[in-house]
Amino acid sequence: MNIWSDISPEQLINIAIILPLIGAALVILLGKYPNIRETASLAIATLLFTVVLSITENTFAQIPMTSHWITIIPNLSIAFNVEPLGVLFALVASFLWIITTIYAIGYMRGHNEKNQTRFFCCFALAIATVMAICFSANLLTLFIFYELLTLSTYPLVTHAGNDAAKRGGRIYLGILLGTSIAFLLFAVLATWVSAGTLTFSAGGIFNESQSKGLIALLLVLFCYGVGKAAIMPFHRWLPAAMVAPTPVSALLHAVAVVKAGVFSILKIIIYIFGIDNLSQIATTDFMLYIGAATVLLSSCVAITKDNLKARLAYSTVSQLSYIVVGALLASSIAAAGASLHIATHAVGKITLFFCAGAIMVAAHKKSVSELVGLGRQMPITMIAFAIGSMSIIGLPPLAGTWSKWYLVVGALESDKLIIVAVLMVSTLLNVAYLLPIPIKAFFNPSDSKQPAWSWSEVKEAPFPILLALCVTSVACLALFFFPQPLIDLINLIPDVSTHVTGGS
Repeated sequence: MNIWSDISPEQLINIAIILPLIGAALVILLGKYPNIRETASLAIATLLFTVVLSITENTFAQIPMTSHWITIIPNLSIAFNVEPLGVLFALVASFLWIITTIYAIGYMRGHNEKNQTRFFCCFALAIATVMAICFSANLLTLFIFYELLTLSTYPLVTHAGNDAAKRGGRIYLGILLGTSIAFLLFAVLATWVSAGTLTFSAGGIFNESQSKGLIALLLVLFCYGVGKAAIMPFHRWLPAAMVAPTPVSALLHAVAVVKAGVFSILKIIIYIFGIDNLSQIATTDFMLYIGAATVLLSSCVAITKDNLKARLAYSTVSQLSYIVVGALLASSIAAAGASLHIATHAVGKITLFFCAGAIMVAAHKKSVSELVGLGRQMPITMIAFAIGSMSIIGLPPLAGTWSKWYLVVGALESDKLIIVAVLMVSTLLNVAYLLPIPIKAFFNPSDSKQPAWSWSEVKEAPFPILLALCVTSVACLALFFFPQPLIDLINLIPDVSTHVTGGS
């Protein structure tokens, strides 16, 4: 039964944005009653997911859904419009909000974190801005809520309140606001002056009358202006933000911030430039190869990191550029792969961060070199880590297989053999920095030069943490065997559906 069936499409959009705000208010009001506070957080998260499911149902039924808030000047307003790519991102974010809330309850209590009310409040505010980003009808709306997402997550990054957290927060805020002001704002203004509109439109908004040189410049400005996509050299904010608690890392890397970045780039390329027009833009190949370089260089850096969260952070930088590369290949199937990678990377990477947090809570270890033999005491956690790792690598039968497959086929379709090579080499690098972790945890090679710690008193993390990482592990498997609903949704995205058939 759909509890939202009698609600108008316009109101569904408003509810999706406002519900998390209500959740934030409830968290503050119930701050003195942790059990009730967290029950309210879970209830609001679950309600939001049902709203997004209802919006998804309307999207498949091709029911138009728009909402207009404020007109700034004629033809320029804060407005929302539901389209398939936004629905895909909303599904991922709203589902993972539920799981991350469950995880956060176990982590924050198990780790005796302070300021838990502030944490859950800012978490809800971040999801509200994500919903607004998902359904933005134009660049102005996207820009406003993109910036609000940065501001709402800053208290989460600096949650610990120590010098390291403050330093990480300054880097986080400095790079993300700096790229927005220096590049993204200018790109939005130049687009308005040149095209006379900021409204996302199928096939793009530019025509033959616009300067090709300006359009080429705008593509670079948008790619670098969306700093949350972490394209090198504007990627340092992401590793710096690893000073935050692990649930925040999960939020940053899978649910909200980085996915908002690559989603924004995908949406701008599809609805502002148009996929079919990319091959005619002079700077497309330049940004494509910058993205490819980011894929490889960040993977190489990941191998050198002994700190587990730092290794996963640089892995995220690499995986985000898979999406950027897919968007810039000027191929419908590559864009489909990039869209699908939003979901497959989300479930794989959040599993890895959940496992890192479980290790921190149960074993108090942060370094890869300290995890030898841990699998015997924390088998559920390390099995989940292996599943998440294989999904990120793209090995069947796990979710990452399909998105990487489409990206490779798209690169071949565009005659970009060097991108195929980059994807293959990157996959080998993924193997090099991820798989040794669970292998050493379970098998502890006799020739290992690293210390085998005594784990006799270590046991699995609290139940909410285990529940969350088990759910996301199952999701990694489920999206391999049942990818069709997401593929059907991607088929509805303009200029992305032609070559996409099915997964399994």
